[in-house]
Amino acid sequence: MKYMLLMQFSAAGTDFPSIDTWTQDEVRAHIAFMGEVNEKLTAAGEWVDGQGLGGPQQARIVRAGEGGVPVVTEGPFAETKEFLAGFWIVDCESPQRAVELAAHISTAPGPGGRPLNMPIEVHPVMSAPPQEL
Repeated sequence: MKYMLLMQFSAAGTDFPSIDTWTQDEVRAHIAFMGEVNEKLTAAGEWVDGQGLGGPQQARIVRAGEGGVPVVTEGPFAETKEFLAGFWIVDCESPQRAVELAAHISTAPGPGGRPLNMPIEVHPVMSAPPQEL
């Protein structure tokens, strides 16, 4: 079964500064941790994909306007308190394994090497609509 693991950043409820204030060594350690996660997932045959994402200043919200013409709202959004920082798609044996992976990813190091304990959402990737539809 495939699962999408979504790394959320939330300014509310965090006790660490934004990554743009970390030292170079702290950023390198954080990125190295993510690289190690990806290597372990690959070695275990669980890796499908994973990427870090640009921040809210680079994000765009797109809706179809009249006649299907794209209507684009650009950031940054002063009210943005949460944003998607990255994702993984994993292929693992059980929902419990997906939760274990998410918990490990949540321990990515931040300032001073302390675990960030960032929230990681776990979503099953649906290959077809539910049978009852």
